[in-house]
Amino acid sequence: MLNHPTHERLIELGLTGMAKAFEEQRRSPDLEALPFEDRIGLLVDREVAERDTRRLTTRLKIAALRQTACVEDVDLRTPRGIDRAVFVKLVAGDWIDRHENLLVTGATGLGKSWLACALGHKACRDNRSVLYHRVPRLFEALALARGDGRYARLLKSLGRAQLLILDDWGLSVLTVEDRHGRASTIVTSQLPVDTWHGAIGDPTVDDAILDRLVHNAHRLQLTGESMRKRSAKTIALDGQPEH
Repeated sequence: MLNHPTHERLIELGLTGMAKAFEEQRRSPDLEALPFEDRIGLLVDREVAERDTRRLTTRLKIAALRQTACVEDVDLRTPRGIDRAVFVKLVAGDWIDRHENLLVTGATGLGKSWLACALGHKACRDNRSVLYHRVPRLFEALALARGDGRYARLLKSLGRAQLLILDDWGLSVLTVEDRHGRASTIVTSQLPVDTWHGAIGDPTVDDAILDRLVHNAHRLQLTGESMRKRSAKTIALDGQPEH
């Protein structure tokens, strides 16, 4: 059977969501009883949903989050220093609009990276631009970029993201001047924040960290037993991992 000309026109116009809904309505006689305005509304709603899905897919691809994590799956029952009220505010994302930062610290295995990726995923869902980088690999990329002329472009992309996630912060520091007061940064580190000043060994760099990251940052200091160990125990008992 030939395609309906309206269906073809919708595809030509790039309205693939409406085209799919149009075909579904043609195959559903029950929908003929709906008022004209309601049927048009269903077409428009489908197009909006399709575009939102494509937009989210693109943002997540660009963000390149290390882990597939969602804030709805965060375990707030296990004691590890996460205040529920604070976390709810972080999920809402207003702090990103205010260009504030978030520092997530704690021992290995407590879920720092997972939490950062979950918040990054939520930011993508809220139509915000996100970039994830493991700090050691980012330094390698920056070093290579210096040699092939991409350094300025790479720094520009880092500065342009509304939310930059710097995972595994260690004893090396990135220049954050291009983001200060203009965008938000999540930093995860095993080092307690109060040890950052002096950990690098360069007073100028120390001051840059404190001035541009710490002073307007929210903090999640994770404590307790490793979530990896707890997850292994949970899987052994009932097959359901914890995050």
